[in-house]
Amino acid sequence: MKRVWIGLAVLAVLGGTAYALFQQYKYYIPGIIARWRDPIAANHPIEWAKGPATPTAAKRPPNIIVILADDLGHNDISYFGGGIAGGQVKTPNIDSIGHQGANFETAYAANATCSPSRAAIMTGRYPTRFGFEFTAVPVVFARAVSSGEKSKDHPNGIFHEERTANLMDYPDMGVPHSEITIADLLKGTGYHTMQIGKWHLGEAKPLQPIGQGFDEALGFLAGGGMYNDQSSPDVVNAKLPWDPIDRFLWPNLPYAVQWNGGQRFAPKGHLTDYFTDNAIAAIKANKNRPFFLYLAYNAPHTPLQATKQDYDALPGIKNHVQRVYGAMVRQLDRDIGRVLRTLKDEGIDDNTLVIFTSDNGAAWYTGLPDSNAPFRGFKATYFEGGLRVPFFMRWPGKIAPGTTLRGPAHHIDIFATAAAAAGVPVPTDRVMDGTSLLAAAETGSQTVTHDRLYWRSGDNKAVRDGNWKLQIAARPNKAWLYDLGSDPTEHHNLAAADPARVAAMRAMIVAHDREMPKPLWPALIEAPVRIDVPLNTPWKPGQEYVYWSN
Repeated sequence: MKRVWIGLAVLAVLGGTAYALFQQYKYYIPGIIARWRDPIAANHPIEWAKGPATPTAAKRPPNIIVILADDLGHNDISYFGGGIAGGQVKTPNIDSIGHQGANFETAYAANATCSPSRAAIMTGRYPTRFGFEFTAVPVVFARAVSSGEKSKDHPNGIFHEERTANLMDYPDMGVPHSEITIADLLKGTGYHTMQIGKWHLGEAKPLQPIGQGFDEALGFLAGGGMYNDQSSPDVVNAKLPWDPIDRFLWPNLPYAVQWNGGQRFAPKGHLTDYFTDNAIAAIKANKNRPFFLYLAYNAPHTPLQATKQDYDALPGIKNHVQRVYGAMVRQLDRDIGRVLRTLKDEGIDDNTLVIFTSDNGAAWYTGLPDSNAPFRGFKATYFEGGLRVPFFMRWPGKIAPGTTLRGPAHHIDIFATAAAAAGVPVPTDRVMDGTSLLAAAETGSQTVTHDRLYWRSGDNKAVRDGNWKLQIAARPNKAWLYDLGSDPTEHHNLAAADPARVAAMRAMIVAHDREMPKPLWPALIEAPVRIDVPLNTPWKPGQEYVYWSN
């Protein structure tokens, strides 16, 4: 009998050890399976299709470049007087796009997370208008990141297991092929169209860039990727132990890209530099014909990985995470400068429209509190910090340097602006929500671009009507009403004091919702996001929060 008890004790210890090991390494399992199913090849050179040896015409439509940063906060660049760590990180090249052209000082993302914003940029329509309401994530990711630390002292994340039944395959979660993208529109009029960087608009073949109007595409299809091999001597990593998303990313994201939808392969060097090298090569190859380049960097989105060169250039920043993040922004700015210099060197600067923006505000999970200052809120909230983004346009000879426009401008306007620059009419067979910003930028007109704007993610909704903005949520069941004319940083909630206005603006949301179809796929996660403090700050009674649906 004694041996039986000893045997059971040994089995219990072994079982406990196995369970502990499983808990420690469970995040690695999806990545191992993915790499087994889709192995990563070695790096190979990219040859961009070459245009004609001489210019196609003395006068031709302008080249159009849309540069998109990922989770770059309004205060992360020095244009607005902020910058990282009290201004220790300067962004002169990004700033120059606004200084040498137009700055839309009130500019909004189409959504507070990346995938729907990108869908709006590509189509010129509210993403909810074609069912792209939530950021696409694999079930394994949703389940893993919602299983973080639970507490009776604060709201916890929710994973909707019941919604996984009959769920469409993750690769099919994207912009429907029936939508018309900027690339579709411009390619049909003779533009050579190229995509570089992050896609995150569908991974099935018809939904990939090559299937959505791009002649050539280099990048990754998912919502994130490693910037370098984390063991490389040229990279400095910053892991975020407080963030369940970060714990999932490091073991699972590949250091890999695809060329024209082919096999994944490992690029060479830091991804931000690699994308820039190829953007420069693409520009040089196409300088003699009209081209559209969608350059969608993934910086400074997590995982946080900086080059050692950029990290070493910021010795004054003592916080390691902030220093890596700052180094990534420094590198992004440096590389955008390389792209802008190439336009000058190749003699096509005066005939190129450059638009720069970010997909949404900076994230709460980085642990950095000031990236969206002076605005409240983070990515995944409809407070101004989650929605307000830098939005610059530069076209020498067309847009006067130092032009400032109050707006509001919006991501949905990029499509119509590109069409206007190219002299192409926008589609008339569907509702187009955006409007061209080109005339306002060229004339310096202060005409309001949008009287009313809408945002929706599940039960979390918002409308801006003139200077008034209303947010409503089901969890918590609350309304926030602000007069952005007198309170642009949203510190004085007037919902209780003005119920008539709340009711009228709720009615606007209801009417807008009636026009929108059901989401193509449901939100699998609901997660609490605090408005005023980042994720690594302890929960305290009275802190405002919203539940974000994803």
